[in-house]
Amino acid sequence: MLFQPILELAHAVLAKARDNNLRIVTAESCTGGLIAAMLTEVPGSSDVLDCGFVVYSNRAKSDLLGIPADLIAAQGAVSEAVARAMAERALKNSDAQIAVAATGIAGPGGGTALKPVGLVHIAAAREGHATLHEKHRFGDVGRSEIRYRSVEAGLCLLQRVL
Repeated sequence: MLFQPILELAHAVLAKARDNNLRIVTAESCTGGLIAAMLTEVPGSSDVLDCGFVVYSNRAKSDLLGIPADLIAAQGAVSEAVARAMAERALKNSDAQIAVAATGIAGPGGGTALKPVGLVHIAAAREGHATLHEKHRFGDVGRSEIRYRSVEAGLCLLQRVL
């Protein structure tokens, strides 16, 4: 299977969350729901995955998660501050105790000198703990590759908050 390493990681995340009696929520922009899709590929994931927010537009980030529009305007949708806010607001808008969020530029267009194609910010939050953040520069390696590397990085970061 093409995505076997990611699927194995999803199995591990779900098992660890299940062992800790924790539910997961996702908040995804550039990954378009792929993190939730990989988790739901695993049979029995419904007892761990609460829900997923696909917030591709800035308006969706504000309307569905409650991220202040002025934060998005000031920092940009692809930023550490917005990734952290996505994860934290996903927790507040769900029945989950852990969250993962991804926002980035998958390309092929949309990149700038400061925010090039392949830049992805990932955050993971857990109730009662500090929110973790990672900045990735995957490079202009193709839209699908950036998205799947983001899924893998998101699951790895989620595993750290477990």
